[in-house]
Amino acid sequence: MASASPRRAALLSEAGFEFEPVAPQATEKLDIHLTLRELTTWNAIRKGVPIARAYPDKVVLAADTLVALQDEIIGKPADLSEAAQILRRLSGRTHEVCSAVFIYRFAAGQPATFHEFSRVRFHRLSSATIENYLAKVNPLDKAGAYAAQGYGTEIIAKIDGSYTNVVGLPIEKTATALAKFGIRPKSA
Repeated sequence: MASASPRRAALLSEAGFEFEPVAPQATEKLDIHLTLRELTTWNAIRKGVPIARAYPDKVVLAADTLVALQDEIIGKPADLSEAAQILRRLSGRTHEVCSAVFIYRFAAGQPATFHEFSRVRFHRLSSATIENYLAKVNPLDKAGAYAAQGYGTEIIAKIDGSYTNVVGLPIEKTATALAKFGIRPKSA
């Protein structure tokens, strides 16, 4: 897995997949000229290709997740002040979460990409709720400055679509795609 994300690792482990995490060196890009789907796909490919080249006989999975509010892409906050500002903007509103997944076996020249969209509606958040949430969660490594898991129920009113997509990896589609590469979860 071309990712250092503990959330993606947990989702794959919980689904029964065996893998080795390798942190990609690619820096995630934010280009306002690209759509949410295009940008997440571009970032996933940029993360995965160098790892696939380094391990040409392995199946490499890379992913990228971003948030958009009315077509404005929201990445990871730079600091806690920006995180609070993002949560205030998302308060009481519905936004989209898109994850793109890139799976590649370099030696076989066998790539696959797909994406998943989910819609997330936030509760109306008071300043105190935002402050309490940010005291419990590190928002700096999360697109949209929040996590669906853990304390997510304090701020999220409803998720339409894949919950695991909002966490960072649409595991349902990922399992189907990995099966096409001959990779299946280990038996329980």
